[in-house]
Amino acid sequence: MTHTSVKAVRTALAAALVLLACAAPARANSARPAQESWLMLTVSHGETPSASEDGTMLRCDPPGGEHRRAADACASLAAADGRIADVPSQDAICPMVYAPVTAHAHGMWRDRPVAYTETFPNPCTLAARTGPIFDLPQQ
Repeated sequence: MTHTSVKAVRTALAAALVLLACAAPARANSARPAQESWLMLTVSHGETPSASEDGTMLRCDPPGGEHRRAADACASLAAADGRIADVPSQDAICPMVYAPVTAHAHGMWRDRPVAYTETFPNPCTLAARTGPIFDLPQQ
């Protein structure tokens, strides 16, 4: 009977070691700090970026901040690995009216600095090229 008890204890110890070995990497990953992802966004009328300090804060991971479509904007950024210029264009029929707007973003995407400025011929083209990222309240 002692033989059976020793065998049961060995089996239980082996199972416990396997469980600990499997759990160790999960704990190590969860202890890693989250990567920082935030952008300060502005859209100004004309060909010059706004000199104002005001803007709209977009936070990702988890989505939030002052942005009204934060989850959509963060999803677009994630698809382009934080590179606004690489966000896929959306199909849109925009008027051929020249009313320039300049989009500006600065901040961090997954601990990488982001600096983006581009002038678009009109707000429709801005929306078609950047999706929900610069869908900001009128400034």
